[in-house]
Order: sequence, then structure tokens, then C-alpha cells
Amino acid sequence: MKNRIILALFTSGLLFLSSCKKALDYTPTGVLASTDLTSPTAVEGLVTAAYAAIGNGDMIGPIYSKWAYGSVRSDDAYKGGGGTGDVGEIDAMEHYNLVTPSMDAFVSRTWKNLFKSISRANVAMRAVNGISDAAFPNKKSRLAELHFLRAHSYFTMKLLYKNIPIFDENASEADILKTSNTLSNEEAWNKIAADFQYAIDNLPEKQAELGRANKLAAQAYLAKLRLYQAYEQDANHHVTNINRTRLQEVVNLTQAVISSGRYSLSKDIADNFLPETENGPESVFAIQFSINDGTTAGRLNFEDGLNYPHGAPQYGCCGFHAASQNLVNAHTTDANGLPNFETFNNSIADLNTQTVDPRLDHTVGIDGHPYKYDNTKPFSNSWVRDAGVYGNFHTMRNQQLATSSSYLKLGPFMGSAKNYDILRYDDILLMQAEAYIELDQPEKALPLINQIRTRAAASTGRLKKADGTFPSKYNIKEYPAAGWTKDYARKALQWERRLEFATEGERFFDLVRWGIAEQVLNAYIAVEKGRRTFLATAKFTAGRDEYLPIPQSEITFTKGLYKQNPGY
Repeated sequence: MKNRIILALFTSGLLFLSSCKKALDYTPTGVLASTDLTSPTAVEGLVTAAYAAIGNGDMIGPIYSKWAYGSVRSDDAYKGGGGTGDVGEIDAMEHYNLVTPSMDAFVSRTWKNLFKSISRANVAMRAVNGISDAAFPNKKSRLAELHFLRAHSYFTMKLLYKNIPIFDENASEADILKTSNTLSNEEAWNKIAADFQYAIDNLPEKQAELGRANKLAAQAYLAKLRLYQAYEQDANHHVTNINRTRLQEVVNLTQAVISSGRYSLSKDIADNFLPETENGPESVFAIQFSINDGTTAGRLNFEDGLNYPHGAPQYGCCGFHAASQNLVNAHTTDANGLPNFETFNNSIADLNTQTVDPRLDHTVGIDGHPYKYDNTKPFSNSWVRDAGVYGNFHTMRNQQLATSSSYLKLGPFMGSAKNYDILRYDDILLMQAEAYIELDQPEKALPLINQIRTRAAASTGRLKKADGTFPSKYNIKEYPAAGWTKDYARKALQWERRLEFATEGERFFDLVRWGIAEQVLNAYIAVEKGRRTFLATAKFTAGRDEYLPIPQSEITFTKGLYKQNPGY
């Protein structure tokens, strides 16, 4: 379906560095002997394998889709599925207080999968460094790409676990076993930032092949890192200061991306979630997937494979990732087309009478509303797996229609060849707006945020029902300049980030960055547990639940070298 750089996949067991005798000199397909690692073709293949590795998670050890970590752990969504015991590790994360260091699924498995991707990058770096510039003209760019890929994986690990070991391609096995996870927050951020800076210094602004990281993507990613780093945390995860120097870096880096003219908002937010419009003007960096590429099942995203409607005949499984009532309520707007900041969650929204932000129908499966832009098969409450526990809403941004050429059902699970965006232009705009607000320049944030709202208002073309009417009453307007104080701007920024990336796994990490996770999530639970009784015992504990525990298996393996996160 797609022509991509991901032409060969190397699973973790396929890279075989061998000194076998001639009696065993048969080389299976996909296996490299040590003598092969000096050829430009093999080295190029290792770089490709490193790209493949950042998409090599699985449904219970995800490394790119943060739906369980960032959406279900927030106020955006419930776990869904067949009751609380179905993939109970996610239920534990949704309750916060049930998470333990011994959980294999998610906590331990994601840790291991992320380190596999880091190992791929390091193996490829050693091979690239071992070949001359003359033999490998792409050496400079490929090394920079590998620095970018390694930094991406370390950044994800830091969001999830905070206190992580960091080592580079020069570390031996003995060195790795001596590397602790006790770096200061500042040291760890700076080590990861150094990889992004290397990429910035050595990558071109434009790559000839789709999917390769470029200089602008590296600048955007470094901006994201510096934004997180700006909110300085103590050892117990409390935000103690917002560093203005880091914020100014965010402004400068995002401005470089904006001023390049290479990226822009898509005309319709739907374009970000459809394979027909992927790699569009808004995509700054995406994991590339494929189907009908000569392999058995294609190169597919299965990390979201649990999240299709269960009762829909075209899917049949598994009903996870149910949008929360709180998220649906958050899309309601007032008579002026603005959010109901203070009162949105006072009661259950009446979607037949109240006006809403159009992004609701790009995000949530609602009875009678077109599902994923197909008005011939509207979403039905009969598609919901366990409405008695999780209600009747579903999510759909990262799902595809069964009729899509990107879709494949493999056994009971679903996969999609739709690319997975890691960085988008809407994120760039909102990162810069956030930095301006905290730098006491909210007036510069207003036009950036309003670009997002203007695009949302225009994103209704695919939302009509079969009879030509809209399923909801849309009313969304730009924020006015009057009353645009720093406090109001901050509230608006946080609201826009929630709706713009709803159910995409950003919400929880935003709340932690801002230092308001305990406040927001316990307020959410206090109301939501009256609507969804399975949350009755949920509780977010500050100083503990901002991060996952270090897997106990890793602490045991390192004989106590790794130190556990607070509260576990």
C-alpha cells in the first residue's frame, strides 16, 4: 500500500553475530553474520531495523500508543473491555493505588520493549561508526537519525518511569550492568537532549524518503523535552519551579519549525486519523506502517488492537478504551462557543440539546452518530461490550473502518497500517503557546491557540449523518482578546491540549508536567465514581502515582542497583 523506508524487519532474535564453523554455515533469511556488518547494505539494514524497533511494541507492552498510560490513567477514558478483570493490569493503573512493581504486563513488558528499541539504535550506531565515510556516504545522516531514535525511546521511558538508566553505544555489557537509574532529573533530561541536539546539528531539513527523521523533527522533539524539563520536580515529583530559560528554548525551537514553512495544520482534523491523508502537512514525525508489502501480515499497529467496538459485526473484539463521561462533558460549549470551564461536569451532558465542540464527533463513538466518518453504519449502543460497567461511549481516533485498505483482522485482534504520529504541527503550536503563557506573554499565545480552534470549527465536512444533518449541535468560536489574562490563557491552553489530543495518550503526562495531576484526577474520581461505581476505590496519591514503578524484575536482576520510585 505504501512505499516506505521500512523495507526489512529485524526482530530481536534475528540479529545473529556468529562465528559458526563451516558445517553450520547456512544463513537463514534475515540473519546477519558478524562479517556482514561491514557492508553498506547491511549497515543500512541495521538503521532500518532501528526505525522498525520504535514500532515493535505489543498490546500488553506498548511503546508508542499511550492509550492505557496516558488516556485511561487520566480523566479521558475508562479501560473498557469485558469488566474490570479483563486485562486487569490496566484496571490497576486506572485505580492508581493498585499498581505494583511486580506487574509483568505493561509495567515490566513496556520497560523491556523500550530497551530493545534502544539496543537496536546502539547496535546500529556501532556498525555505522565502523564504516568509512567513503564507503557509506549517508553516514552522517544515519548516525543523526539513530541519535534521534534513541532519544525518542529514552524520552518515552522518562515520561513513564522518570528514574531510568541511560547508556550509549559505547557501553559494554559490563558497563550497562553498572549503570544505575539514580541520575538527577536535570542530568537525565540533558543526556536525552544531547541526542536530539546531535540530530539537529547533523540532519538535513528535508529527507528524500518518507519516514526518516529530519532536522525540524529533531528541533520539535527537543522543544517537547525542554517543555517537560522546564517544570522542575523534586524527588517526590512535586513541581517546584518553572524554568524560564527552558521555556525560551521551547519558543526558539518551535519557532524554527514554524518559520520553516514546511508544516501546517491540515484543513480538517480528521486528516490526522485516516490512512488516505497520512504523512500530510501536519505530520512532523510518524512511525511508518504498511500492509500488502509482501509479508504475511504487513507491518501493522497492533498496540491499539484491543480498542475496536466489541459488538459491531465488522469487528467483534474487544471493546477497550471507553471514553469517559467527563471527556464528553468537556466538549460542551456555552452560548458564545467557548468552553464551560467551571461547570462542564456539573451534570451529564444532553447531547440532543447542548452545543458542542466538533472534536467530540472525531473522538467519541456515540449512539446514532457516524462511526469513523461512515454514515452508513452509525455507532450503536449494541456495539458496547460492558455498558453496565463502562457506559455506552467508545473511542475511535486510532481505529480504522473494517472497509479501510489499511485494516487487517488477525484472529480476534485488529491491526492497522495507518501511520502513528509522534509529533504533529498542532502540538508545536500549543507547545509554543504554553511557553509564551508561562513567560508572561499570553498575548502571543492567543493567535496560536485560536488557530487550533479555527481548524476545529472547520472540521465538520466528514461528520454528517446519512440524511445530510449533523449528529450534534456545533458551536465553537475563537477566544476573544478581552479578558485574556495569564490565568485565563493557562486554563484555555490546558483545555485545548485536552480536546486536541483527546484519547491519544497525552492527557496524563500533561497533568503531571503541570503539577496538577492529584488535584484534577481526585476531583474527577470524586464525581465519576458516582457514575461508574467500579472507580469507588480509586485514589491518586501525589508523590507516587505520577510515574510507574521500576519493574521489580529489573531491580532483582541488577541486585538492587536500580532504586525504586517513591511510594512503591
